[in-house]
Amino acid sequence: MRTRSNLLHPLKKENKTMNNLNSLIAAFALVGATSAAIAAPAVRQDMKDDMKMESMMMAKTGQFKGIEVNKGSATISHSAKGWMVKLSPDFVIPKAPAPHIQIVDSEGNVYLLNQIKVAGNKTHREAAIPSYVKNVASVRIWCSFAEVNLGEAKLAKAIELN
Repeated sequence: MRTRSNLLHPLKKENKTMNNLNSLIAAFALVGATSAAIAAPAVRQDMKDDMKMESMMMAKTGQFKGIEVNKGSATISHSAKGWMVKLSPDFVIPKAPAPHIQIVDSEGNVYLLNQIKVAGNKTHREAAIPSYVKNVASVRIWCSFAEVNLGEAKLAKAIELN
């Protein structure tokens, strides 16, 4: 015949097993939380590094200012094509006969790039920057027919390309 102490004994064993299981779950939860706490700053730092690298790979000029071009800006960025200069959507193409994109480096060297208006109604709003250009300090719109600067947009700080 079973006594009261015999009946409680199996429950004590089961309670011990449950306590061990709960302890094990709590330990795994603690390890997981600790790992996440350690990994989170590293992930945040990686994201900051990526954002910093992206900002180093892209720069935006101020607004164009000049005798004919006074709207829009330009962006210098790196892509699979290499370093590019791109005119903003609000940039208004001047009525000059042969407007070109020019870039100026920090030493004052000027590089003539693409013509903006080409045959028919085609336009080029971006241009590749040659690999021999070391940095860019400003972007100009140059009329090669009249040989005049139509407007210039400067960068806050020259962007290094190489």
